[in-house]
Amino acid sequence: MAGPSLRPHVHWAQRHRELFLRVDLSDVRNPDITITDNVLHFRAQGHGAKGDNIYEFEIEFLEPVEPKPVCRMTQRQLNITVQKKESNWWERLTKQEKRPLFLAPDFDRWLDESDAEMELKEKEEEKINKMKIESRVPKDPFKHLKKGYLIMYNLVQFLGFSWIFVNMTVRLFILGKDSFYDTFHTISDMMYFCQTLALMEIMNSLIGLVRSPLIPSVVQVFGRNFVLFVILGTLEEMQSKPVVFFIFYFWSITELFRYPYYMLSCIGIEWKPLTWLRYTVWIPLYPLGGLAEAVCIVQSIPIFSETGKFSLGLPNPLNVTIQFPFVLQLYLIALFLGVFVNFRHLYKQRKQHLGPKKRKMK
Repeated sequence: MAGPSLRPHVHWAQRHRELFLRVDLSDVRNPDITITDNVLHFRAQGHGAKGDNIYEFEIEFLEPVEPKPVCRMTQRQLNITVQKKESNWWERLTKQEKRPLFLAPDFDRWLDESDAEMELKEKEEEKINKMKIESRVPKDPFKHLKKGYLIMYNLVQFLGFSWIFVNMTVRLFILGKDSFYDTFHTISDMMYFCQTLALMEIMNSLIGLVRSPLIPSVVQVFGRNFVLFVILGTLEEMQSKPVVFFIFYFWSITELFRYPYYMLSCIGIEWKPLTWLRYTVWIPLYPLGGLAEAVCIVQSIPIFSETGKFSLGLPNPLNVTIQFPFVLQLYLIALFLGVFVNFRHLYKQRKQHLGPKKRKMK
């Protein structure tokens, strides 16, 4: 059975607006701290001068205080901050003139009235200087317009790729493998729109509208558009290939999480499941998308060789022809280098957003 409650040693100090109480108890458990009728009631179990026990005390303040104290515990002590209702200097802490035996000044935080006034003036001056500095920083008059544009851009792209994903998924369930062969003719118009609009991402990065680095944006946008407009858009023989389905599907799934993530970021909202999906789904999809694009290019090389499309013959005396299939072979190397660059960039982003938080040094 626990023994009778004891009073801990309490040290106090004040400022014009605050009271500070330091309760000398370690390993505090179950603290009950309330202020009723201007009286602070304290009760807790902890290790004090009389060992591990229940300690309690009451303090009736000299003048009115706010009824909600702020408590902060450490292993060695418990700190209580109480706000005064009026900013002034008290001649003592308690209403009773005789100081209780358990109460003593906290000389580590003690200031006399003149020192406290100097501290208060310094804080006010610091606040005023901060306001002056902030007022000198020019405000961006187009801030809301830029934010509105980014929200609309990401929303439109999200809706576009959602339409592509849903359409392809429904057709896959209804038609099965037969849906592979007419994917381009069904989806291409919307994909043309979304990928043309994606050129704005490069512009946004160039003018500093977003903080995304320029090179990864250029690699992704121009890489996709090269496959879409140059390979698939100009060769009818490629448009009925099953690989088109996988290219469009991998692209659309990735963007289903990227664009809503950026849209919510514009208005300062972070949804943790969406953040995790944004920085995780790309791990399997990005290499698969790159592989599908590479297969598409490899399948197109014989067709370009046969038709001679985009091959460039230089005038005499050189009499040399730059074969487009050779350009595609070089592009294959660039494609895998681009995949590596973007993979590295996305991995760094994932570590930044989902990696373990660094512990603060004590």
